[in-house]
Amino acid sequence: MVPDVGRGARTYGLLVYLYGPGRREEHVDPHLVGSWDGFAPDPGRDTSPVPDPRATLARLANALDLRVKQAGARAPAEHVWHCSVRTAPGDRPLSDAEWNSVARRLVQAVGLVPDGDPDGCRWVAVRHAEDHIHILATMVRGDLRRPRMNYDFKKAQAECRRIEQELGLRRLKAGDGTAAKNPTSAERFKAERTGRDETPRDTLREAVRHAVAGAADEAEFFTRLRDKGVRIKLREAPSGDTIGYAVALPGDRNRAGEPVWFPGSKLAPDLSLPKIRLRLTGTVSDGAAGERATATGRTDWSPTARGRRIATGAAEHAALALDNGNDEAAAQLVGTGELLDAVAQTSPAATRAELAAAVRTFERATRSHIRAEHADARALRSAARGIIHAGSALGRGEDGATTAMLLSTLVLLTLAAAHWRSARGHAQQAEASRQTAQHLRAAYRQAATAPLRTLHAQGRAMPAAERQKYEANIRAALPESASPRPDGERHHDALAATLAQARAAGHDPDTLLQQAIDMRELDSADNVNDVLVWRLSRLTALPAHPTAAPSKPQGWPDDPKAAVSSHSPNRKRKRTAALISRSAEQSVASSPAFQRKRGVSI
Repeated sequence: MVPDVGRGARTYGLLVYLYGPGRREEHVDPHLVGSWDGFAPDPGRDTSPVPDPRATLARLANALDLRVKQAGARAPAEHVWHCSVRTAPGDRPLSDAEWNSVARRLVQAVGLVPDGDPDGCRWVAVRHAEDHIHILATMVRGDLRRPRMNYDFKKAQAECRRIEQELGLRRLKAGDGTAAKNPTSAERFKAERTGRDETPRDTLREAVRHAVAGAADEAEFFTRLRDKGVRIKLREAPSGDTIGYAVALPGDRNRAGEPVWFPGSKLAPDLSLPKIRLRLTGTVSDGAAGERATATGRTDWSPTARGRRIATGAAEHAALALDNGNDEAAAQLVGTGELLDAVAQTSPAATRAELAAAVRTFERATRSHIRAEHADARALRSAARGIIHAGSALGRGEDGATTAMLLSTLVLLTLAAAHWRSARGHAQQAEASRQTAQHLRAAYRQAATAPLRTLHAQGRAMPAAERQKYEANIRAALPESASPRPDGERHHDALAATLAQARAAGHDPDTLLQQAIDMRELDSADNVNDVLVWRLSRLTALPAHPTAAPSKPQGWPDDPKAAVSSHSPNRKRKRTAALISRSAEQSVASSPAFQRKRGVSI
């Protein structure tokens, strides 16, 4: 049940709208379901011998405004309190009597009619649709004083949560006052008239978020905004320093022909210039630098693939920070939002819609009253910047596979964010994180289809005995809670093929598999085998999209440690095998999981 509170100065004008046909003829059978005394005239159900709805409407407006006129200059300029109350989609229809009870409880909760007070304000509740009512009250009491209306919206919200529970309606999440401001009705209707898919406020909010994602400094932020075609107006102090900004869409003008400007703080609380400046600080963190060094060591990867691999490592570090449960991890959520923005801007067409939905949903998850130390999100911001500068992914080959790798990690990151928010009672942000994970899962399934198909084919092409050995090792290593479903046999093919590639590169597959399992919990994974495939690819710096089936070097033994045989006369072969074995040990020792086991901070 959602209340929407507003104030105005025209009692009669609002009643004309409530009893009228609506802007799209959507008002059906408008009538009163409640009033201050139960005897207010009802223009929708006029039972007089000669019904005159207009005259009845005027009588109702005069009755509501009686005390306003008596108060004269002491009455507030905006004396009309208006609240629409709507049930959630899927809720059962409420009867008129139930809506009457809802209206009485709300005017009492916000202070218009205190319980047992005969001098409460006058009010009516009008129903012209099945799923909502409108409450109109005039804010002058019977003793001609003003009612105490502090925090009326919060009080209405709290009462709606209690009503939902008592009436068995869908229980919405309690807010904390950090949500972005919704477009007004006037903005929505104007967007419809001008043929826009969304209001200018929504378009500008998304443009500002895209511009700040990964921006190095304030100048780059404003340059990106201008490149998107957004008009910018800077607010300067007498000293000449910039202290604020406002944005407008070209062609969006008011009745006077002037641009409609939106200050950043009116788009969202975290988009004011001071808060954006807090985010535009710092450089790459040590963790991201390590990931960058690993990724840039490969010359056969495109800049897009490298950027996504670096971002995957940063996302894994962020998930670990959220798992630790400290309040300082709030910065990781802000950085995750920027990373999602960057991925959505550069995503292939196949995943663009789901990623755009994920960005819009996760926006709510990034805001709360917990202060974020933005320096802690430097790795994520740097990764976002790298993705944007690398350009759009093609959606195939290594670029497409690393996109799937990154999306798989982002799913786990957003689920960690949901758990972190739930532990602090941030219900709306936790739900937004869970919804984001669903959008990311849908995008992942689209991105991962091609690379996993290649790996499945390679796994099926392996000799039966070799494949069975890998499958036995996989089943033995996986915890029982993370074991695949019985119908998921073919999912082992991709994981077996990846392990075979790791072995051909000189790694011990059993050790690597255990490292990948130990990196982080697997209970929240939608497909355990897929998650392990991407973890192995990143641990070993193997291509995420192989183009040929892995093959063992000629004479490759079952045990990599036995590669150097004391009976081999070929000293060159001994030296090569030793180098391979040493490379494998170094890769294991430098992996995040191995370092955690040794107590090394990562």
